[in-house]
Amino acid sequence: MNPPRPAGRHGRNEEIRAALEAEIEAGVLCPGAPLDERELAQRFGVSRTPVREALQQLAAHGLVSIAPRQGAAVARLSVGKVRAMLEYVGELESLAARMAARRGDEALHAALDAGLALCRRVAATPGAVGYAAANAAFHEAIYQGCRNEILASHIRAARRCLQRYRMRDFATAQQVAKSLEDHLRIAAAIRAGDEQQAADAMAFHVPAGTTGFAEFLATVPTHFFDGGHAADS
Repeated sequence: MNPPRPAGRHGRNEEIRAALEAEIEAGVLCPGAPLDERELAQRFGVSRTPVREALQQLAAHGLVSIAPRQGAAVARLSVGKVRAMLEYVGELESLAARMAARRGDEALHAALDAGLALCRRVAATPGAVGYAAANAAFHEAIYQGCRNEILASHIRAARRCLQRYRMRDFATAQQVAKSLEDHLRIAAAIRAGDEQQAADAMAFHVPAGTTGFAEFLATVPTHFFDGGHAADS
């Protein structure tokens, strides 16, 4: 007869991991922020063991770094790695837009229209609060519309990893206006079934090119990067 599993500890471990992962991805815990086991144990009302296990799981997914005698901290990426990931996301999103244009149907066109309407509505409000969520909804319509779940899952995972570096993507009215203009161009190409134009419009939209990346880099605090802005640039 198998011994009973320590479901309670396992459950707390998962709860702590999920909570910290959500805070890292949302930018509540910024790159480089220390993660003290004792403080986290007090916060969650547990021993340090499930905290340590949760941190090790997050480290395995690249969200936390653990160094001997230094403890754990939210992982910081080099400038070069962030740029490489943005290029990767840009290529995948362009492919998704191309496939959505190829496979577009009434359901996709309706989802794009709904996403655009939400983006317009939020953009017109003071401060455009909530535009990041509207932006995500528009992109999700394309991921669904490309009808390739493997591609979509890779994009979602990469965007989650990058999210802590993109918290100021829509901090100004100019950024929001550019995003909305890009969305209109992307949606028009997909609706027209123009695969190349859809891919090109999406590539222009993601800040991976020289000018776009430089503008993106200016929005991210230097200490968020491993080695500072000069590293790997």
